[in-house]
Amino acid sequence: MILWHNPRCSKSRAALALLEARGVAFETRRYLEDAPSLEDLRMLHSRLGVPAIQMMRSGEAAFREMGLTRDMADADLLAAMAREPRLIERPVLIADGRAVIGRPPERVLDLL
Repeated sequence: MILWHNPRCSKSRAALALLEARGVAFETRRYLEDAPSLEDLRMLHSRLGVPAIQMMRSGEAAFREMGLTRDMADADLLAAMAREPRLIERPVLIADGRAVIGRPPERVLDLL
């Protein structure tokens, strides 16, 4: 299991705490420091099975600054997240060919 984590985010810290409290073995990837590649994001998109816009923080200033819109093609939105990882919704837990966005944080428990 890999948790894409931002320690400054309360939801991400809550998801991490839930996994630790259950004694789950997992790795943490600080995705802002270790940014995912476009290929990583394509894999995540496939595992989540949701439109790319649902993987994004569309309220971030970078979303507007980059001229992004909610109706853009998935490929364009994935490329934008690869360029600017702050746009990636967090936290994300990836395990056994599946993934879930931890909003609310308890959703990460769906993969246990």
